[in-house]
Amino acid sequence: TQRLWIHIADPTRLVMPGDNLDLEARRRSTTIYLPTGMIPMFPSELATGPMSLVQGQVCGALSFGVILDEDGAIYDYQIHPSLIKPTYRLTYEDVDEMLQLGVQAETELFAIANSAVRRQKWRKSQGAISIHMPESVIKVGNDEKITIEVLEDSPSRQMVAEMMILAGEVAGRYGQLHQIPLPFRGQPQPELPSQEELLLLPAGPVRFCAMRRCMPRSEMSITPTRHASLALETYTQVTSPIRRYTDLMTHFQLKAHLRGDPLPFEAEHLLETMQSVTRTAKDASEVERDTNKYWGLEYLRRHPDQVWQVLVLSWWRENENKGNILLEELGLELPMRFQRSVKLGDRLHVKVSHADPRKEVIHFQELANSEAQLAFNSKLEDGSASAVNRFA
Repeated sequence: TQRLWIHIADPTRLVMPGDNLDLEARRRSTTIYLPTGMIPMFPSELATGPMSLVQGQVCGALSFGVILDEDGAIYDYQIHPSLIKPTYRLTYEDVDEMLQLGVQAETELFAIANSAVRRQKWRKSQGAISIHMPESVIKVGNDEKITIEVLEDSPSRQMVAEMMILAGEVAGRYGQLHQIPLPFRGQPQPELPSQEELLLLPAGPVRFCAMRRCMPRSEMSITPTRHASLALETYTQVTSPIRRYTDLMTHFQLKAHLRGDPLPFEAEHLLETMQSVTRTAKDASEVERDTNKYWGLEYLRRHPDQVWQVLVLSWWRENENKGNILLEELGLELPMRFQRSVKLGDRLHVKVSHADPRKEVIHFQELANSEAQLAFNSKLEDGSASAVNRFA
């Protein structure tokens, strides 16, 4: 029977609970990702070097070995501290290309991809809720040039996500079996719109957006609780101990138990620390969101003549014709007041009429089809490839 191995970088070899490095990481709680750069939880020299899994080097890892049954449920698992030597590093694009071309030499890759598909199907059969909204990454260079990349929901990304979820379920199961306090993550069951209501909405982002609005926040607890959207009875995040302190706590707890040592965090201490770092991480998340919003608006402010195709996504005051639009090309969701009657799922052509990123204000002006076509033709004359893509 095939055993699937998921190897997670193990920074706990270089940091001890309560030492200066640990206390500073605990204070920071998380790595913050901003368009202008990253503020790491651990010093960059460690985070990208000896703490990481580096190609061609022997690295410390926490390894999860899993056997799945034919449906994709966990049949058996092991957890071991390990030393591994990553052979080579692949990007998401590399993996997508290999899967698409069916590269025969990469049999392990196809085995992992097949396991991920089985897992996804199994979780769906258990009631998993999948919401696929466009996600973008905004980056700002030293010259303040802004680039926005929309991430594709590709097979490679789905594969990695499934493996991360699988490792989290295994860690949760081990903690539950051995009654180890861990930062378990759960989510209450949402009250989704009925199937009939959802079918009345256009498929894709509009429908997913309606579902997303019903999703309750995930919750953390030191005892296992069901995670509704993942459809798992027990789950803890374990795959990012270099950038998320709660994951690091899970590593500390698991490794101590595997060694037969006293747990570094007893239940009350774990709860207290977890609540503290979760508050800090929430603040960091708000900083990320606000900063991304600022640079997204600044990007649009700098392109006042650009014609954007947008999707009418949702209402927030339908009686006042106020709703949210999705700029599909940029993966940005923004508010708009419509000057005429529109329906969810309608596609419009708009230009930015006013933007003030500091005040988080943006106004759009809808263009008539003739105006949009005129702007499009003008762009063509300028040789703008992006305009061709936009209106294709």
